[in-house]
Amino acid sequence: MPDLQNSSASLCSIQVGMPKNYGVEGAADAHDMPWTTGFFKLPVDGPVFAATTNLAGDGQADLENHGGIDKAVLAYSAGHYPKWREELRKPDLPYGAFGENLTVAGWSEASVCIGDILRIGKAVFEVSQPRQPCWKLARRWRMHELTAMVVRNGRSGWYLRVLEQGIIAAQMQAVLIDRPNPEWTIARANEILHHRSTDLSLTLALADVPRLSNSWVEGLRERADYLRAEQLRNSNS
Repeated sequence: MPDLQNSSASLCSIQVGMPKNYGVEGAADAHDMPWTTGFFKLPVDGPVFAATTNLAGDGQADLENHGGIDKAVLAYSAGHYPKWREELRKPDLPYGAFGENLTVAGWSEASVCIGDILRIGKAVFEVSQPRQPCWKLARRWRMHELTAMVVRNGRSGWYLRVLEQGIIAAQMQAVLIDRPNPEWTIARANEILHHRSTDLSLTLALADVPRLSNSWVEGLRERADYLRAEQLRNSNS
C-alpha cells in the first residue's frame, strides 16, 4: 500500500454539460444524423457541488448505461492529453475531450485502484470501475476508430461514487485516504475485461473485488457462466 500521506493529485479542470440534441434528419454523413448526448462538456470556473449522482449542472442522456450512484463522476488523467494530441494530430484537444468531469494530473489507470477513497475539497469519492468507452466518443470527434484505440491503449478513465457530498473546484488537491484493493488497478481491470476475456479464473477474481460496481460484477459473472459452459461443452465433445 502506498504512503497515503503523500499520494495526491491535482484537479486540473472540471467539466459539466447537460444532454442536448444534435444533428439533422436526412443528413448525408452518419455523424450528422440526429442524436442526443451529454458528452459535450465545458469547463467550470469556480466551485461545483458534487452530489450523489452527478456534479451540479451535469447530466447524461443514456441513463441505462451512464450516470447513477456507481457512475456519478468520470475522471480522466491529464497525463494522457499530450499523447492524444500527438496521435490524433489535434494540438488543441481540450480537457473534457473524453467526456470526463474531472481532469486529474498525477494519477492514471496504472496508479488508481478499484475501491480507492479520495478527498477533493469537502467531497469524498470512491473509485467504482473503469470507464468503458462507447460509440459516442467516436462520434463526438468524428473518428470511427477512436473507441477501439481507447480499448487497445487502456487510457479509459475511471468512474467515481460520491460518498460524501460537497464543494470542489479546479486546482484543488485530490488526496488518497484509503486503498483497500492495492493489487486491483484500473489498468488491470481493463486488461482482464478487454484482453483476457477467456480467462475464467481472472474473470472470477475481478468479479469478487470489493466495491466494484454492480454492473461490472453482473457482466463478469455472466461471462464466467458462459466460460464454464464452454469448458463443459469442450470436455464432453
